[in-house]
Amino acid sequence: MNMKKILFLSNYVSPYRVQFYNELSRFADVTVICYNGKKQQAIREDSWFQEGNFRQIQLEKCVFSRGEDGQLCLDVISWLSRPFDAVVLCGYSSPTQMLAMAWLRLHRIPFYLEVDGGLVRKESELKYRYKKLLVSSPTWWISSGEHTTDYLCHYGAKRDRVFRYPFTSLWQKEIPETIPAEEEKRRLRRQLGLPEEKIVLYAGRYDPKKGMDDLLHCVPRLDRSYGFCFVGGEPTAEHQRFCQEHDLRNVHFVGFQSKQGLHRYYCAADVLVLPTKSDVWGLVLNEAMACGLPVITTDQCVAGLELIRDGENGYIVPVDDNEALTQRIQDVLEGDFARMGAAALETIRPYTVENMVQAHRRIFDL
Repeated sequence: MNMKKILFLSNYVSPYRVQFYNELSRFADVTVICYNGKKQQAIREDSWFQEGNFRQIQLEKCVFSRGEDGQLCLDVISWLSRPFDAVVLCGYSSPTQMLAMAWLRLHRIPFYLEVDGGLVRKESELKYRYKKLLVSSPTWWISSGEHTTDYLCHYGAKRDRVFRYPFTSLWQKEIPETIPAEEEKRRLRRQLGLPEEKIVLYAGRYDPKKGMDDLLHCVPRLDRSYGFCFVGGEPTAEHQRFCQEHDLRNVHFVGFQSKQGLHRYYCAADVLVLPTKSDVWGLVLNEAMACGLPVITTDQCVAGLELIRDGENGYIVPVDDNEALTQRIQDVLEGDFARMGAAALETIRPYTVENMVQAHRRIFDL
């Protein structure tokens, strides 16, 4: 029996997408074509990246490139011309994706638009109409959740043609039955050199857009018995100067970690804080919740809006509101954070790669 042929058009293949495409390849003949060669090469050099067993094609006829996602690759047409049972565009804003949309529409070939996340924001009438022209073009849409579906429908998607899937990077086996015991947390803290009894964790790039600086500036306002662990980069001279000026001996800067190494920090912490200015999703929330951590994030993080229930498994704070952020950190650490962590674990339990694949099998009738 021949498998259905599924084509995905993406800017590049992230490590978590490799897992998804590999698993989906058990049920379909999967081809993924990419157009951002520089980004893909950088990802391949990342220690987290693993090669997939699906067909991955790097487009080469790039007539121009502007910015991280501004490539126009004409050879996308030769792939769209081939017989596939389903064509999925993973985004709509790059020149290559727009060319693909126009060609598919011109030739009356049905296709899907898959979007990992999105929030409606204030914009000009011209920008709104431009985005609506693009987003309303597909035949069907694939959405990561309620807020993303609202975003798509705002720009012209038909709600009865929107399919849902759980966006994640986690396998079922990576989600434990219970949260880590307190003794296990203490053991990990000793190994990691974290002397404080309560640990606040930030995981991600040291990027102002991720709100790392906002969290650092909250530290002097909070009890010095709390430890603050920043994983994912190297502190700037400004970060170090701030810590020296405020005598912040409870701040620990940790460089890039392997997946296994980062998991140890998740299990050692009591709460994850991601004060992001804007996040299409935010997979660190999935990872932290799978380790039994309550999460504090902003109203500009799609994963937070989909997953967090205030006071139950974490908190949502207004973006750029450091006073609210400080208060919520204190609320978690002085409250029943173990109960909140257990609730976070139960919330994330359905968000597995297996369920993500199962949702796509239903969509494509595999």
